[in-house]
Amino acid sequence: MTEIAIVVHGGAGKWPADAYQQARDGVSRAVEAGHAVLAAGGDALAAVQAAVIVLEDDPGFNAGRGAALNEHGAIGLDASIMRGSDRAAGAVAALTGIRNPITAARAVLDEGRHVFLVGDSASAYARETGLATEPEDWFHTEDRKRAFEAGDDSRGGTVGAVARDARGGVAAATSTGGSAGKHPGRVGDSPLLAAGTWADDHTAAISCTGDGEAIMRVALAHEVDALMRHAGLPLAQACERALTGLADLGTAGLIAVGAGGIATPFTTPAMPRAWRIGNGPVSAAVGPDG
Repeated sequence: MTEIAIVVHGGAGKWPADAYQQARDGVSRAVEAGHAVLAAGGDALAAVQAAVIVLEDDPGFNAGRGAALNEHGAIGLDASIMRGSDRAAGAVAALTGIRNPITAARAVLDEGRHVFLVGDSASAYARETGLATEPEDWFHTEDRKRAFEAGDDSRGGTVGAVARDARGGVAAATSTGGSAGKHPGRVGDSPLLAAGTWADDHTAAISCTGDGEAIMRVALAHEVDALMRHAGLPLAQACERALTGLADLGTAGLIAVGAGGIATPFTTPAMPRAWRIGNGPVSAAVGPDG
């Protein structure tokens, strides 16, 4: 049996100091939710979904409720999920009214007909599948409204989770409201396989966060995979090298888990993150030093 592990992030960015404790608490709750699935014998895919649902429901993060507003003051949600054993994946973008976008991405994966659905048709698909919905106002929070009016983008965007189950399988999931003030038609890295999300049992599961356009241009999540697979780098070194390759284009962070351990590097001022390995304690941090 393999030692179980789960890691989550709450978005790489600036993160004001007065939000640190709330962020630590949020990512810690998400880790506990995912770990409970793994400890009960569940697989990595179910664990990352459970963890991301907690983060989507937490208005302190830019995903689900409390997501960032676009340039029209509206919300469009993106998410993706991937299983490492067979690279099965599901993704959705520009979703509206679906309480937990990660469950819509999981529905796409489970059906197996397609990988990526977008816009009103994706939202309709999620409703037809019977997923929980909420009225538009439920997603809006006073904090996000104030930030929109002030042009404040200081709080990080995107949430994600990666996990390794007792059978050694890995999975990754990422969910976001996208960049603050974005064009309504903009889709970032989070729902894109190889950019924001990747999982392969032979290498690692990765969830990325940060400058979405930069992450897409270097296929950041898959770059970690490629450096492990083709250059033979260990997980932590592959993650650092991948972020170095993005440095001229922007800033980012990522979480990863593989057979050799976990990694949580970032090049932004902060990235809320938490992890639990085996039966050990939950560890959480926001800035470089905790």
